[in-house]
Amino acid sequence: MSLFWRIFALNAVVLGTATALLLWAPVTVSVPVLLTEAIILVAGLAVMLVANAALLRLGLAPLDRLTKLMTTVDLLRPGQRLPASGGGEVAEVIRAFNAMLERLEHERATSSAQALLAQEAERRRIAQELHDEVGQSMTAILLGLKRAADDAPAPLRQELHEVQEITRESLDEVRRLVRRLRPGVLDDLGLVSALTSLTEDFATHTGLQVTRRFDTDLPALAPETELVLYRVAQESLTNVARHANAQRVTVALRHTDDSVVLTVTDDGSGIKAPREGAGIRGMRERALLIGGSLEITPAPRTGTRVQLTAPVSRKQP
Repeated sequence: MSLFWRIFALNAVVLGTATALLLWAPVTVSVPVLLTEAIILVAGLAVMLVANAALLRLGLAPLDRLTKLMTTVDLLRPGQRLPASGGGEVAEVIRAFNAMLERLEHERATSSAQALLAQEAERRRIAQELHDEVGQSMTAILLGLKRAADDAPAPLRQELHEVQEITRESLDEVRRLVRRLRPGVLDDLGLVSALTSLTEDFATHTGLQVTRRFDTDLPALAPETELVLYRVAQESLTNVARHANAQRVTVALRHTDDSVVLTVTDDGSGIKAPREGAGIRGMRERALLIGGSLEITPAPRTGTRVQLTAPVSRKQP
């Protein structure tokens, strides 16, 4: 039983008992009870109960809203607060809850930033090892196979050429993994070039039609902002390839007055409500890292739209 009904039932018992005493105690009413006295007392009881219920409902409404927020609050969607005007214990509870939310959001943002930075450092290390160790070893194998094929008899030469092709394809796959782990073009040529390379590679491997719409007046962004935009685009395209059953994808990057907006839209099966899996929650955490916001909504006709709004944080001179 809710707090409201417990308090109301207690008050109802008390008022009902008082009314019964007034009805049947000879010191307060006529004996026997007159019909008019009974009607007045019962009507008075009804009025008191209704007024009591209304006052309790009004007084406990903030607690109902607080309970609802407690069950639905998500630290990846910051800013959810309840008004706590006035005094009293209920207002103090709401203010304490708002303060707790603010502290938890700050701690979550700090821990997420540390985890994402550690993740990027590990990606960079693995990419470097793949490039330096595995890539160079496979290149050496290719050169050795070429020399062996040049000196081998004709029947064996064909087999060595086939092994060369397999090794070359494996080397290309390693290089593609390196680019996915740490896009060097992002550090060397910037966000637009990195997104262009990402979409071209995506179109090549999936066969989907990719349309790019990039504004020409994009501002210079901080490295962490560029990295978050790139990772969100990468994860969005991965989700399209895995789940959307789409034929076309549009990747747009535009500049507003004080922000840069990345939009990835597909024409796939669409969603009614985004499933908060690890990929989507990871994108939300990256958005919070730069003070941005992520929205996942159905596209105007079919498909899904992922939109990241990132505040402009210019590179330091």
